[in-house]
Amino acid sequence: MKRLLPLLLLAGACTPQPRNLALYYKQPATYFEEALPLGNGRLGAMVYGDPVHARISLNDITLWTGEPDKGTEHPDMESLGLGGDGAEVLKAIREALDREDYAAAEQLQRGLQGHFSESYMPLGTLRIDYDSCAVNTYARVLDLTRAVAEVNYHRDIYPESAHRAGALFRSQVFASAPDSVIVVHIQSEEPLNARVSLEIPLPHEIQASEREGLTADGYAAWHTYPNYFRYRQVSDEKYWYDPERGIHFRTRVYADVSGGTVSAVDGTLQLNGFREATLYVVNATSFNGFDKDPVKEGKPYKALADANIARVRKLGFTRLLARHEADYKRLFNRVSLNLGRTQDSVFVYPTDVQLKRYTDLGEANPELESLYFQYGRYLLISSSRTDGVPANLQGLWNESMDPPWSCNYTININLEENYWPAEAAGLGEMHNVLRSFIHNLSKNGAPVSQRLYRTSRGWNAGHNSDIWAMATPVGLGTGDPSWADWTMGGAWLSTHLWEHWLYSRDRAALAEDYPVLKGAAEFCMDWLVEKDGELVTSPGTSPENRYVTDAGFHGSTLYGATADLAIVRECVTDAVAAARELGLDEDFVAEASDVLDRLHPYQIGAAGNLQEWYHDWRDEDPQHRHQSHLIGAYPGHQIVSGPLADAALKTLEIKGFETTGWSCGWRINLYARLGDGDNAYKMYRRLLRYVSPDRYGGVDYRGGGGTYPNLFDAHSPFQIDGNFGGCAGVMEMLLYSAPDGTVKPLPALPSAWPSGSVRGLRTRNGTTVDIKWKNGKVVSFKEY
Repeated sequence: MKRLLPLLLLAGACTPQPRNLALYYKQPATYFEEALPLGNGRLGAMVYGDPVHARISLNDITLWTGEPDKGTEHPDMESLGLGGDGAEVLKAIREALDREDYAAAEQLQRGLQGHFSESYMPLGTLRIDYDSCAVNTYARVLDLTRAVAEVNYHRDIYPESAHRAGALFRSQVFASAPDSVIVVHIQSEEPLNARVSLEIPLPHEIQASEREGLTADGYAAWHTYPNYFRYRQVSDEKYWYDPERGIHFRTRVYADVSGGTVSAVDGTLQLNGFREATLYVVNATSFNGFDKDPVKEGKPYKALADANIARVRKLGFTRLLARHEADYKRLFNRVSLNLGRTQDSVFVYPTDVQLKRYTDLGEANPELESLYFQYGRYLLISSSRTDGVPANLQGLWNESMDPPWSCNYTININLEENYWPAEAAGLGEMHNVLRSFIHNLSKNGAPVSQRLYRTSRGWNAGHNSDIWAMATPVGLGTGDPSWADWTMGGAWLSTHLWEHWLYSRDRAALAEDYPVLKGAAEFCMDWLVEKDGELVTSPGTSPENRYVTDAGFHGSTLYGATADLAIVRECVTDAVAAARELGLDEDFVAEASDVLDRLHPYQIGAAGNLQEWYHDWRDEDPQHRHQSHLIGAYPGHQIVSGPLADAALKTLEIKGFETTGWSCGWRINLYARLGDGDNAYKMYRRLLRYVSPDRYGGVDYRGGGGTYPNLFDAHSPFQIDGNFGGCAGVMEMLLYSAPDGTVKPLPALPSAWPSGSVRGLRTRNGTTVDIKWKNGKVVSFKEY
């Protein structure tokens, strides 16, 4: 057997390479928010790195509860008398709003609510239990340049000896996209013993074999409810399990050892006397598309998993690693960023310590800020490579059977924010995953809009969706209308289709997307009503926010919500531009242009802010995390300068800097788009505020919005959208490109980044840009 890597090489792996883009820690992870995420766009892993009880939590992005969505005929809706013809309910709501009876309209809105989304499930945990030992020189590293996690240390099974540091140990873990496998490679100077097992929270059976490894077959519930819904009003069970229904899966784990033996013991693998071992982990599910029954029309998941484990075993660790790195670097290396050099006295600290000092001491740390940007790109590559299944609220990584907000697609901001950096950061392929999901959503959204909202054309979607592309509003008659009755999800998401064209200039993709974008615009046009000679939405809401009327009523339902009209403007404008680009639908263009001319305009309130409501009402919470009425400034393109831009900035001033992680991400982009680089940077620093893991119980616990030790975004709890919003915000400070072809370098450069460079940013002209600057001035600009 080949000896382990030379001593000096392995010892060098115990500390991060100088100035490498890496997350580095000097202790194992105890909590999820400390573990290192890996992903190939479908399979995900979280590496904890304990020297004795190593665990790697596992996910498959296609493992959800549920079945193809039944829309307004969902059994939960039928059991509560919901989902019928919405014409009468809608008429009553509009009449209540016409007579300014907001309380009545608020109550009536519940009659238009639908069922809840399904939930994203954990696959389980891979455990590797070693013999007890003392540990020296521990290091845990996630190398963003290679997408490889490493755990390195010296193991000492004779701690009483003062004359040796212990045997060198190295573990490398990666998730390969080209070969659809998670690989764990273990090396040790001295022989090791280990027990390998799978823990799976879903119904399952496990078989262990010396020749074939571990094989686990299981299935998810075919229906469940979110943790904020009192499910017993419709069901005695939270999870509806049936072995003949729902998504099924097979997980295979194979162990290849050098210089040792493998035996099967009580459903586990026992590895004895080895110096080098490779574990291959594959998984396949029966999910075969949003509209396919996962049992009757499902993929042959058992055969797929078996074939893949046989294939990757033949390839082996070295070839798998080379293929993985080549595939990943092809994407990641497109963009580089230099914001300056962090002082050596700061850079030497582990990442979690750097983050704490950044928070507590206000230290300058441009390399940490650049790392966070590149981490966002890394996470998007890792979580968004499965057609029709975009990154969810937690991207790809979830360990809970009852995850926050079902770990679904929340489309009143969060799913959109996930993909804000995709195009400009050179990751248009990742955006394609969202494009295909929007196509699926449009198919389910058309019958929903026609039945509930009595529109004659187009499609829409509400507040939440899931892998089945559900488009109904949520709430089951119990949800607060501020979030449950929102109608603009399809229209907002569809603006991503036009954005993809602007960046890619892919005419074939635009032609494919155009009917979906046009359909979203047609819903908007049919949804509008006339008031005082102008067009407004009725009913409408401003996602999750609430107003206080002059009469003192606190509510969310109104007509002419600014956020609604901003989305209508953006969606219809994009659809008109797409029609003109393709030379199609002159009649539609004429009708849509007339609608745009008649929309109720933006209003500036008495406080100088951009009004969120049709009337100049107070906000119930002036510092509310949502700022949906500013969509026209970012991510939209309606508010660029002048009085409306000043009003948007005033709104941000009123809202302040204390907010959730994802909201920080949005406000960074808003400040940058409006030309205020220093406040954009201040908000970026606010996003990188240290937050303790959720279950940490120490007296020094820190909560709220910000960033966890592993640089995951803290809402809190963990939501990945803030990571992507922060990533997009850095680019927005460094480059502005408009739909009209305008390209402006350093539009909102903060004074904290006086000199630096960026390479590979994409523009809405379909070009690529490199920028260098010094003392706040551009010294080199290349567009190609």
